[in-house]
Amino acid sequence: MRTLIRWFDVLLRRAGGVFEFCDEADCLLRLQVARAPHDLYLSDGTEVRAGDPVLMLHLWNEHIPPPGPSGPDLAWAAKIYRMFLRSLHAAAQWLADETHPTNVRAIGGATVLIAPGDDGSGLRLMRHLGFDVFPYQTPLGRCGEFWENLYAWWLMWAFNAASLHHRRLLHLRRAEVWISADEFLRRYR
Repeated sequence: MRTLIRWFDVLLRRAGGVFEFCDEADCLLRLQVARAPHDLYLSDGTEVRAGDPVLMLHLWNEHIPPPGPSGPDLAWAAKIYRMFLRSLHAAAQWLADETHPTNVRAIGGATVLIAPGDDGSGLRLMRHLGFDVFPYQTPLGRCGEFWENLYAWWLMWAFNAASLHHRRLLHLRRAEVWISADEFLRRYR
């Protein structure tokens, strides 16, 4: 079953234009040049209109190191943080490379790693990294969000089953994280 999910993930990534921009083994991100799903008003004053070009961040599931036998600990979290920072720097370098003219207005995406209304460490971390955090908006409604969450849950199960220890499918909620392209390049280039 895990093999089937991984194969399906490859097909969906190809169909959606998600690509590997970095060949480093510790890169945690893939990218997708897409269109803003809705209007965004970012904290630095940037306004992004629905349909404007954006750069979507996707976790590179195969590169997420599994936690130790006792589960995620501080050392594992510190390693993930360092890998994520290096990945953001690599993405900024890719974006700044003039051979990839994208004219993106913002960088971001949706995640189940931060729940709406969560005032925990995930929210503080994303804000510290310069991202604005918003409630997830999907034109598909709660039914569509269920299917997106089911797919995310399957990916976690297929690539890093230990990450499901405290996550229940029906309790998964999504949030959006966004940063303006100017602020992203200023921070990470």
